[in-house]
Formats: sequence, structure tokens, C-alpha cells
Amino acid sequence: MKNNRRDFLKIAGLAGLSLTAANTLYAQTVVDEQDFNNLPKRIEKYQKRHQQHFNMSGYAAPKIDTVRIGIIGTGNRGSHHAGTISRVSDVEIKAASDVLPERFEKIKKTLEETDHRPEFYSGSDEAWKEMCERSDLDLILITTPTFMHAKMAVYAMEQGKHVITEVPAAVTIDECWELVKTSERTKKHCMMMENYSFMPFQMTTLNMAKQGFFGEIVHGDGAYNTSKMGNNFSKTLYSDMWWLRMYGSRRGNIYPTHGMGPIAQMMNVNRGDRLDFMVSVESKDFMMKEKAKELAKDDPFFEEFAKMAYRGNMSSMLIKTKQGRTLNIQHDATSPSPHNLIHGVYGTKGSVLFDPAPHRISTGNHKWADKKTHDELMEKFKPGLLHKFEDFRRGLGADIKSGHGGSDLINVWHIIDCLRSGLPLDQDVYDAAALSAVVELSEWSVLNNSSSIKVPDFTAGAWKTNKPNMDINLENGSGTTTVLS
Repeated sequence: MKNNRRDFLKIAGLAGLSLTAANTLYAQTVVDEQDFNNLPKRIEKYQKRHQQHFNMSGYAAPKIDTVRIGIIGTGNRGSHHAGTISRVSDVEIKAASDVLPERFEKIKKTLEETDHRPEFYSGSDEAWKEMCERSDLDLILITTPTFMHAKMAVYAMEQGKHVITEVPAAVTIDECWELVKTSERTKKHCMMMENYSFMPFQMTTLNMAKQGFFGEIVHGDGAYNTSKMGNNFSKTLYSDMWWLRMYGSRRGNIYPTHGMGPIAQMMNVNRGDRLDFMVSVESKDFMMKEKAKELAKDDPFFEEFAKMAYRGNMSSMLIKTKQGRTLNIQHDATSPSPHNLIHGVYGTKGSVLFDPAPHRISTGNHKWADKKTHDELMEKFKPGLLHKFEDFRRGLGADIKSGHGGSDLINVWHIIDCLRSGLPLDQDVYDAAALSAVVELSEWSVLNNSSSIKVPDFTAGAWKTNKPNMDINLENGSGTTTVLS
């Protein structure tokens, strides 16, 4: 454990920052070894003294007619988001920052057919801060490596900006608390862009859950299982091989939110229920070290990676909620399997299963509903948000395509529409903290023989009275923003 955690501090010259700056920023996100070993005591101590400054659950910020956006990180994901955002009305992409100015060519090309002409910030490791300090920005989008997210989000909120960030929002418990405290103090949104919650099947089954179709939700199986071996060992995809370094330095589930997010919404986590405690089990690494050693035989570049001790192929977390529900969340980015989210949700009256395809619905009798019944239920419970996008499609006279089954555009559109309408966002800082906290919690559990560990209550008890959110039926009066061709 000691070497794994310390080694990463030495090699974390990760994407978007120089080696020195990246080491400094990552060092701020990894707690002292002794403090890590005492994590359960630290959680208990902090929980006792934490008081909610302001409840951000259901918070509606003042309306913004035109949402002015700055983007931190203009690599693959940042440029993709820029293209998606450009298809939403009443938005201005006014600025973007990256330590590598050559990356600006990609986002420029993405936006060349649009009216967006962002001002670019580079030239230093803290150029992103200068961008956040602009007075003409409302929203900061963070698309940097995961260990940078929380520090950037906190700084942006302190500059008076709302924040949306790629997943997870944080990689340590301390960072999760900082996100919560800063959001409450500044009254600025901090939403994790858990786009898998906006996939059509996930939204439709959430609507079914809201209307009681499944009865009491009992259990959920979720995952992010898909082979990323090609991506992680690519010398060009991730600057300084930052994802591979993460796999060679951390334990537990380092990418949990895609499997957890949609299930947490169906279980009303932080709004009538909350995550209570968890255990984490991890297989050994059967593939990554061998792959690194094989590559190192012919390419000296991989020699340092051949010496790393990688996290296991399969990470499994079992989480129990205060109301007695359970979640089983997996992460395997190495085994040669198709993309698999599982998304199996089981209630007292029915159940659903997304992966492996085709997705299915059951109301009992030891079988899944036939296709006709399945399709009728999907149409009957289709939420207003999906109907809205059907209207956009008819208006444009063409299919509306975007990444991740269309969820990227739906997610961004609804964020912008809620900000323009002065409505609560679909997820809040407590969701970002709770779903991100399991990164460090799962690591602690794995390194302590799968002992159980408490999940902090970032709502300070407000989960008992917080109202369910994610206005997928547009019942709060939103929907005035449009989608462009």
C-alpha cells in the first residue's frame, strides 16, 4: 500500500499540466499514509462536526438568459463537449484553457461551423485560474484528468461560477467535503455530468420508478465493464499515460459513477435514502502488468510501466443504504468483454435489465415481458424530456445524434435549460460527493481485507426531507431552450 500510493506522487505528470504542477496538484488530493489508514476515524470525526451551511438540494439559482461558458481542458472530451454545447441555443462558449496550446486546434475545428469563438488561455500551469476569474462567465466545464476535477471546481465556485464536471468529481473524501462546503457557501451549482443517467432506457425506467411501477426498489446491479486496454496503453490518447498511471497506483473502483448514477436516482439517494456503508473486493491483476512487460520488450517507453503493481481486473463494491437497499457495482476495464453497464434494478413489483442487450422489463412470473409488452411500457412511461427531443427531431427534420446513446446532448441541453429557467439542476453537489466518495472508500476497503466502511452523509441529515429531483418530465416549467441543427 505504501509504495502504491507514494509512487503515484512521483509519476503524476498528467495531462494538461507540467510535471511539477501536476505533482503538486495531485499531492493535494492524496492524504498522508497514516491519515488514509485512519480513514474511518477521520470520517466519523468530520461527520460529527459538520453542519450544513445551506441546503443545495433543490436549490434554484437566479435565471441566466444566455449561459456563458468556459471550458477547462480541450482534449478529446473537452472538444467533444464544445461541439455538443454548440448545438444548444442561448449559449456562448466564451473561453477555453489548456496547458498545451496545440490542443486548441481541435476545439477550433469543432467550432468552425458555429458562431462560437472562444478566447484561449495557455502559457502557464495556472492559466485555467485566469480564465475562471473572468467576470463574463457563468459556468465552468471541467474535462481534465479525474484527480484535477475537485480543485478546479472549488476554485471556479469561489470565483462565482457554477460548475459542471466530468466524472468522478473527486478522488478523495477530503475533496468531496471541500466541494460540498464550497457549493453551500457560494450557493453555486456543482453538478457531475453523469451522462449515463440521461440514456433513454435509464430515464424511462426512472420515470417508471417515480410512478411506482417497480414497487419498493430493493437492489441494483450496475457496472462500467468494457475493455480499455487499447486506450490505456496508447501513447497518444492520454497525455503522459495518466489513466494507465492511475491503474498502476490506486486500488478499488476508480470509475464508479456510470454504474451507480442511474441506480442512485431510482433509489432516491440523498432524497429519502442515502448510502450507509460499503465493502469492496478486488481480483488480482491478470492482464495489465503482463501487457506492460510484453510492450517493454520492444519499446523502452513502457519499461517504467512494466514495474508497476496494477489494480485488479475486476472491482466489486457492495453498498447498503439507510433504508436497507443494496447496490452491487463493478468495474473491469481490462477483460475482453463488450461494453456492459448491467443496470439491473429489482423491486417488489418488477425489475429491469439493460445489459446485455436487448434491455428487458419484468413484472414477475419468472420471465421477461415479450417485445410487444416491453415496447408498450417504454412508450407509456417515456418521460417528457424524451418527448421534447422528439419534437426537436421533427422540427429539424432529421435525427439528433450525440455521444453515449444521445445522452450527452440531453444532459447538456437540460443543464442549460435549467440555468436559463432558474430551476434546480438534475443532480447536485451531494450527488457528486456521494458517488465520488466511493473511489477512496473502495480503495481503503480493498487494502483492509474488504472491511466495511461508512459512507459520509454529505447532506448532514437533510436526506431525510430532501425531495426527489431530476425533472425528466419537465414539470417545473422548463423547456424554452432549443436544439440547433
